Parts: sequence; structure tokens; C-alpha cells
Amino acid sequence: MADWRDDRIGSALRGENPTVLARMPGGFAVTGDPQWLPGYCLLLTDQPGVERLSELSRAERSDFLHSMADLGEAVERACRASDPAFRRVNLEILGNADPYLHAHVWPRYGWEDAELVGRPVWLYPAGKWRDPSTRLGPRHAALRAAIATQLLAPG
Repeated sequence: MADWRDDRIGSALRGENPTVLARMPGGFAVTGDPQWLPGYCLLLTDQPGVERLSELSRAERSDFLHSMADLGEAVERACRASDPAFRRVNLEILGNADPYLHAHVWPRYGWEDAELVGRPVWLYPAGKWRDPSTRLGPRHAALRAAIATQLLAPG
């Protein structure tokens, strides 16, 4: 049997992706696998085969970008409430590694290393991405629930 990670969008559409927080107009809000920056989330397109924002119609692009902004705001509210060192949220659409449209929502904190806190998260050492001690797990349930609640809260 294939792992849900092999087809994150298809597994979300089938209700089999355990990282899904909510279905949004522009796709699926999901929790990221690495959680060394607690609250890291992504917005996945809900259209299999779409690799670029430019492949969506104008209305679909608008839905995706508004959903990305709404997810960013939900992460900001939840992370601010859970950690007084919360600083901001970084939003990115890169598309360099995964062949499907997705946006990254990175919370940033004052406790990050001084040489990295003001720089792109992609400059973190490669080991951070694979560190089992910060992998998404049950200890992240409260923050995941807070983000999901914020997604449902009226703007």
C-alpha cells in the first residue's frame, strides 16, 4: 500500500492525509512535517497536476492567494497566543522541490539563532529538516487545534 506522503493532494482529496487542518477555497491547509518552527503549515492546491500558480484561472489564483493569506493569519494568531517570542509569519510560493502548487507558511520566533532569525528558513542546516525530535507528532496537537480553530474564526 502506498504511503499518503507519496500523493499528498490525492490523499487529502480522499480524506487520508492526516496533516489536513481544513479545506479552504484555494486548497488544503496542512501542517508541515518538520516542526522545528512550531506551527509551520502549507497550503496545498486541491487540483492534482497543477504545478504553478499561473496554471490556475484568475478566480482560482485569487482563491489560492486569499487562502494562503488566511492560513498565514491563522498561524500568526495561534502562534502568538502559544509563544510570546513569536515575531512574524513568512509566506512563500517556491516550487523548487515538489511538483505541485503549494505555499509555505513559516512562523518565526525571537528564540531562533541570531544568524538565522532574519534570514530565509531555507538557510537552516539540512539536519533540521530531518530531525526526528521535531517531526510532526502528538505533541503538536494543541497548536494544530489552535490553528484549525483560527481558520474557522470569522475574520
